[in-house]
Amino acid sequence: MSKTKIVVLHMKEIIYTAIFVGLGILLILLLVFMFLPKNTDSTSDNDAPIYKAGVYTSQMTLNNATLNLEVVVDQDHINSVRFVNLDQDVSTMYPLVQPALEEIADQLYSDVPVDDIVIGDDSKYTSIKILDTIKETLKKAAE
Repeated sequence: MSKTKIVVLHMKEIIYTAIFVGLGILLILLLVFMFLPKNTDSTSDNDAPIYKAGVYTSQMTLNNATLNLEVVVDQDHINSVRFVNLDQDVSTMYPLVQPALEEIADQLYSDVPVDDIVIGDDSKYTSIKILDTIKETLKKAAE
């Protein structure tokens, strides 16, 4: 006849074995996700910087008044657009300059491309002059 074997398993040993098996599976999954190659097709276009980070200025002329427009950029975003020397006289003579700049700047801060900026009807000429100066300044930043 066959001899019957009785195996006695202690509950502690079963729990320890289950914990170590779980940790082993977790470690294997972690290593697989860490060392799997990333999908480089979609990220290769986005990695190239659009601008050279820095502060760039250009001059804009409205009749006899010369204004310095300052654009602060990092590698892929426009951080600030402002007039550096906006005198009281200029803002009195051209009251739509500052609101037009703020309207354009709000769109630039929300990552609207420069060519897709919507210009309001109330200050169309001023906005076009400001937008042309911003484009000129961003060309400097892109070099």
